[in-house]
Amino acid sequence: MTNREFLTEYVSAFTHSLVHLGVKNAVISPGSRSTPLAYACMKQEDLKVYRQIDERSAAYFALGLAKASGKPVMLLCTSGTAAANYFPAIVEAYYARVPLIVVTADRPHELREVGAPQAINQIDLFGSHVKWSVDLPMPEQENQFAFLSRHLHRSVASANTEPKGPVHINVPFREPLRIDFEQRYESRGEIAHFPGKSALTDEMKNFLQEMLNKTKGILIVGETAAAFPIEFWKFIQKLQWPVLADPLSNIRANIDPACQELIIDSYDALLKNELFKQEAVPDVVLRVGPQPVSKPLSLYLTAIKPETYIVFDESPMLRDAQSVVTHHIQASAEGLWQLPIKTKKETDYRLQWTKARDIYWQVVEHHCAEEKDEGVLAKLFFEELDACDLIVGSSMPIRDTDTFFRATERDVRIFSNRGANGIDGVVSTAFGVQAAGDRPAYLFIGDLSFLHDMNGLIASKMQESDLTIVIMNNDGGGIFSYLPQSQEERYFEELFGTPTGLTFGEAAKMYDAEYALVETKEQLTKTLRAAKQKQVKIIEVVTDRQENVRAHRKLWERLNEELAIQ
Repeated sequence: MTNREFLTEYVSAFTHSLVHLGVKNAVISPGSRSTPLAYACMKQEDLKVYRQIDERSAAYFALGLAKASGKPVMLLCTSGTAAANYFPAIVEAYYARVPLIVVTADRPHELREVGAPQAINQIDLFGSHVKWSVDLPMPEQENQFAFLSRHLHRSVASANTEPKGPVHINVPFREPLRIDFEQRYESRGEIAHFPGKSALTDEMKNFLQEMLNKTKGILIVGETAAAFPIEFWKFIQKLQWPVLADPLSNIRANIDPACQELIIDSYDALLKNELFKQEAVPDVVLRVGPQPVSKPLSLYLTAIKPETYIVFDESPMLRDAQSVVTHHIQASAEGLWQLPIKTKKETDYRLQWTKARDIYWQVVEHHCAEEKDEGVLAKLFFEELDACDLIVGSSMPIRDTDTFFRATERDVRIFSNRGANGIDGVVSTAFGVQAAGDRPAYLFIGDLSFLHDMNGLIASKMQESDLTIVIMNNDGGGIFSYLPQSQEERYFEELFGTPTGLTFGEAAKMYDAEYALVETKEQLTKTLRAAKQKQVKIIEVVTDRQENVRAHRKLWERLNEELAIQ
């Protein structure tokens, strides 16, 4: 067998094994050293290939693809700094528990640390931000394919095991890098894998049933990409606890109508009110998923230090930034929905929450009739959405989503990069989510975050897409105007406000995107309802930072007044 024939068989075995293990999508950043694997990906049946020239954008695209599909995605690049540009998205994937198979091509061992071009130290490049990493041996005939298949099996199994996350495979190649496109690959057999599932023990079940019998309890549901089963909705109906639904929990939409009253979508606002916080202290708190976006909720839990605070988390690493959790159940929450609990009657405690929620939305409706700030515009935007995916940027967009996205039966899935809470790579993530969802998607993003990843728009030139981008342009970092440093006027604009004076009409033109600039509620509604003409539609909404702060504070003051009357 010639070297070319062996290289062809090696990379064919590589991609065949990944597909067998459930990897259906690959994102490739073209480059020279990764040529053999890139060719093999293009040849491989049942592997869909996406191209993205910029490595940072490619990694965030793969992140969105994996986040929305729930399946591991292969990410491939050439050697050198190309691999380093994957790092921000890998950090996000690690903390958000998103499965990625990161494959970096490398120089052969004799060209490492000798001044060869495009050669950096790629071994353990991503450090503790991947679940596992391996530097494969050279694809040479004395190396057995069994070694390769077992390492690929371990990689995919590691990425898919709770908590899910990225793994790194470093693959050295020696020139020549061409393969034989006519050569057929015959499988040598693959390893069968049966994933383990954590079940509740009898001790856990007995403890949970005792706690769930209490009437003053709160169920907190954090971020999840998977749809909740029908058993979940039956469970909360029986439980009759208020359900504090993070906007990323995906239970604020697609709601079972019978459970509508149980969903508390305004807890972030309610927990800003001192009187309500004092009156609504629970006996038991139960959380599924990570801590929600809401800072008032975090501060509330820190202040009351619940006597019983139970968290379901499959990982041994407990997500408890406030150090108030009392019970960590390291198991899937699926077993929770199966528990045989008695159906409770409507409780005064639950009614206390739902009554306050209803008051909040009455105040919001009154506020929206009078004001035209960023939050009001966000609410109008959310009300136009159905049968789509919504990707939300960090900073103010996710907070406005928490504040103004009302529970609904409409079909909207919400995604955001909250693993590391960065504002980079969000445009590319949105394209990845849209590709996985295969239905219209909307991106809700701030102007600085859009600037960070404007080159992510090139994804629309590489494959078909259907993305509408709503940019809230308040000319800078809007969230800082709500923070204590805003009280110090010296250097605030230079360090935190960071106005750029930019609008994005020319950027839209460069990427052949449809574009509209809007300033009023009426213009926004009309533009959202207008038929989409191109693959990408950019709606730039101009707002004023100071006006946004004033209006938000007015909303909280009015809510406090209404709650005080009750």
